[in-house]
Amino acid sequence: MDITEILARGWHNFLARPQGHLALRFYFQPAVAALIAIRAGIKDARERRPGYFWAALVDPAARAELLRSGLKDIRVPLIVAAVLDAIYQVITHGQIYILELLFTTLLLALVPYLLLRGPVNRIVRRFIHPADPGRPPANTGP
Repeated sequence: MDITEILARGWHNFLARPQGHLALRFYFQPAVAALIAIRAGIKDARERRPGYFWAALVDPAARAELLRSGLKDIRVPLIVAAVLDAIYQVITHGQIYILELLFTTLLLALVPYLLLRGPVNRIVRRFIHPADPGRPPANTGP
């Protein structure tokens, strides 16, 4: 089987997941990741940290700490997403396809977290610290 067949099968199987076994997790896992991101974004705003994803991309000094913090927040939802997808694949296909498992896990748990933590921070910061030029932003370190 070549890579295009693997990708085609994987995409087809991914799109079938919301209608198959354990379909509720397809909606529940992104919601949990979003709630964790909202909580982390609010904490970032209170501590005057920059937007998470953007800071992780452009600030090499803070990158390791930001990634460690993000992994600490999202590790349980990532593990749960991987286990549930493995169970789904065994029930539906009788075996586990690792690339599909990784893709589904990252899409359901990690993507919502990365997309929401920074914007939540910026939105909340406007309400918590509206135009307070006297205080410099907090350090992004520990």
